[in-house]
Amino acid sequence: MNINQYLDSTYLKTPEQAGISNSDTLEMVHKLAQEAIDNDIYAVMIRPDYVRSVRELLDEKKSNVVLGTVIGFPEGTYDLNEKLREAQKAIADGADELDFVVNYEAFKKGDSDKVKEEVEAATLVALREGKVVKWIIETAALTDEQIVGITQLIRDTVLEKAGEENASKVFVKSSTGFYKTENGEPNGANEHVIKLMLENSGSLPVKASGGVRTTEEAEKMIALGVKRIGTSSALAIVKGEQGAKGY
Repeated sequence: MNINQYLDSTYLKTPEQAGISNSDTLEMVHKLAQEAIDNDIYAVMIRPDYVRSVRELLDEKKSNVVLGTVIGFPEGTYDLNEKLREAQKAIADGADELDFVVNYEAFKKGDSDKVKEEVEAATLVALREGKVVKWIIETAALTDEQIVGITQLIRDTVLEKAGEENASKVFVKSSTGFYKTENGEPNGANEHVIKLMLENSGSLPVKASGGVRTTEEAEKMIALGVKRIGTSSALAIVKGEQGAKGY
């Protein structure tokens, strides 16, 4: 198993969240990209503001590291048009993959039509541009029944509107890593919820994200059947070390 090729190495804090400047944040994401290049890590996942700069770095290094970004992050409640504008700019700036936060709050309120509309529209925009799409459902904010329901909704919408031939390019993803639970720690990728997602995603692949910090945890997720893992501990996982707690 080449665990490196399952990993999306992430840095998604804003400068305000990290208590550092914008230039320091840019330095952090450049460092992340260089670590991915040096350690054969599959992808880096960063905020949209830094996509163009990291695209230039990866191109300059002639690197095959995949460049991903997040859309509607982390709340997912952005208006569809706003999500589409953000996605189109990220595509123009050179992103390879777009991780959209689905409007899970609308789903919880019973507005499945709103969720279907955004999944269809955003997925088709990204696929037309040859991009990979991931839909973050924020498992820590959902009940088991809701996890099953929203995973099935995404699956059915994608297969109906984009076709089976595109299923492998549209993931269901567990977590932003920013949702705060009662104990104050981000989570999302535990065995129970990942199994629920895998059992209901059909031919859509699953990305485990939120709380995977060790090689053992990553290997367990891969054994369950996930195709990608989003983690801020990618380098530690590759080296067989313990990743830092929190985000």
